Amino acid sequence: MNLDLTPEELAFQAEVRAWLEANVPAEPLPSMDTAEGWALHQEWEAKLAAERLSVVSWPREVGGREASLVEWVIFEEEYYRAGAPGRVSQNGIFLLAPIIFDHGTPEQQARFLPSMATGEKIWAQAWSEPEAGSDLASLRSTAVRDDARGGWVLNGQKTWSSRATFAHWGFGLFRSDPTSEKHAGLTYYLFPLDAEGITVRPIAQLDGEAGFAEIFFDDVFVPDADVLGAVGAGWNVAMSTAGNERGLSLRSPGRFCAAADRLLELWKDRGADAPQVRDAVVDAWIGAQAYRLFTWGTVTRLADGGEMGAAGSVNKVFWSELDIAIHEAGLDLLGADAELLDTPWMDGYVFSLSGPIYAGTNEIQRNIVAERILGLPREPKGPAGKETAK
Repeated sequence: MNLDLTPEELAFQAEVRAWLEANVPAEPLPSMDTAEGWALHQEWEAKLAAERLSVVSWPREVGGREASLVEWVIFEEEYYRAGAPGRVSQNGIFLLAPIIFDHGTPEQQARFLPSMATGEKIWAQAWSEPEAGSDLASLRSTAVRDDARGGWVLNGQKTWSSRATFAHWGFGLFRSDPTSEKHAGLTYYLFPLDAEGITVRPIAQLDGEAGFAEIFFDDVFVPDADVLGAVGAGWNVAMSTAGNERGLSLRSPGRFCAAADRLLELWKDRGADAPQVRDAVVDAWIGAQAYRLFTWGTVTRLADGGEMGAAGSVNKVFWSELDIAIHEAGLDLLGADAELLDTPWMDGYVFSLSGPIYAGTNEIQRNIVAERILGLPREPKGPAGKETAK
């Protein structure tokens, strides 16, 4: 792993840093889970796109700069260091786009990627169902072939759909073969959220904002052109999405290094009043640096032709627990009335608690690590077909 940047990479870093210093809003934007904040975040995405900074690693013809993985990491570090706004387009650019590049047709790439890069069209992730969360393969929403119209008819319900309250399009899995079980017979569909037969019902959070929504499908027609990947191969497509989500793309090290740096500044201000928090602050800062080095090592491996593989599960467990540790230390420094203060630490902590759940629960990720990296045996199943207790 070589952390020495080339002259070209240093020039890119300087350009990004200067642009962000000149353009990042002086005050944080309103929450993207409000109508006002949503619109302002879309404007920010358009501003990034005008400089080809919204998706730096993408091909130029769809809005990118064809930046290397190293340059992508550089951009992310500078972005979070500058305190730039959260990415309202993240479901599209980080989760769906890599799959469209890998599994989409040229026509799909031309249709969907440019408007994703500019933030004109924002995407919602529609995976979970009321009885299919971590066990996503148990989903019940269906897709029935409609040969007369050349497409599929979707029925069912999705829940906890990120960004669905205000988003324009969604992506998700439906069971296209009623005789199949679990991972087989699933197909990946793309659909406009204003299509006939779709009802979006916002889910209010404790703060009253609707960062999630339920989506109901009542005979929703989806043409063949909006099937992503092969019919019946949706699980493989979905796992490609999950690999990106758990791996490099969703939570870059810049996010945690910036948070750890803010924690150190808070320690300088509050540490004398809370010496018992010292070790937690040090551990959090070291964890952020370890994650950064792990990511650089992964980038080096990928640049040399390697694959992320099951290591993405290690990554996901680490960053989700690191996020909680950083914010817990921050709250401990602020003291017993931390939740009453006007700081980002409480909101950050509440959000961090969801990290071990989304992108595949950490319990599932630990199973993947145990079986696919450590080579441990699967838990034996009892007579009812369920795993036995240890």
